[in-house]
Amino acid sequence: MDDVEDRPFVPMEYVVRLARSKWERAGHHALRREIFCREQGVFEDDDRDAIDADATPIIASCCVAGMPDRIVGAVRIHEAEPGLWRGSRLAVHADHRRLGRIGAELIRMAVCTAHGLGARRFLAQVQEQNVPFFRRLHWTSLGTITLHGLPHHEMEADLSRYPAHGRAQTWLLRPQPVLRRSA
Repeated sequence: MDDVEDRPFVPMEYVVRLARSKWERAGHHALRREIFCREQGVFEDDDRDAIDADATPIIASCCVAGMPDRIVGAVRIHEAEPGLWRGSRLAVHADHRRLGRIGAELIRMAVCTAHGLGARRFLAQVQEQNVPFFRRLHWTSLGTITLHGLPHHEMEADLSRYPAHGRAQTWLLRPQPVLRRSA
């Protein structure tokens, strides 16, 4: 029985949205600390910086009975200069990676939201191991850089693949296995 109790809860439904409540913002920052400080060791105690003052946080939350329950994904966007938007601090909780498209949906929401707010370019500094993932999502590497002692790529999203929208949230349903009927 211990094996069952050790398995993480895997929801069927996630909501991806602009963080609008106090608990969503707190969960956004807590998840970033978990990933960038504890898991990766990029920062010592906290990853917050001056960008957080103006950034728009976006979260992914697993849902229970259709209601957001726990923050399992985070990213932030901000306008660096007129028409130039940036995304940063993309994080997905370890228990929810590879379960679906949480990271991809956070990126889509980030870029489409910025595009709807007037982005003519959208850039991100992507850790080297994540470059193939971003390329599959129609991003192009503009070159390599080193940040916090780690190799990164400056990458640009193909805005033609991310239509502008003003939606505050989207839903993500985890694909379910097809049940075979026996004859």
